[in-house]
Amino acid sequence: MQFNFKVQNLKCGGCANSITKKLSAIEDVNSVEVEAETSLVQINTSNPNLESSLKETLLHLGYPVEGDKNHFGSKAKSFISCATGRMSN
Repeated sequence: MQFNFKVQNLKCGGCANSITKKLSAIEDVNSVEVEAETSLVQINTSNPNLESSLKETLLHLGYPVEGDKNHFGSKAKSFISCATGRMSN
């Protein structure tokens, strides 16, 4: 099963790296691809019931799915996730 999410606050490869690492650690996630240019996150999973958990993880990282509220807290979290992703490259 593939989930495609267009997310907010995705700015660069550091953001993409943080998203990839966090989502890849979730059980039953087989692969994660993040396109920083289009803000698209593609997740392949063997569990079709993961959609809400994946969205919650993205929100927790500061990258809410497009259409969801993008509060100041999410923007701040995305900045931290971005910096963390850049340092772990």
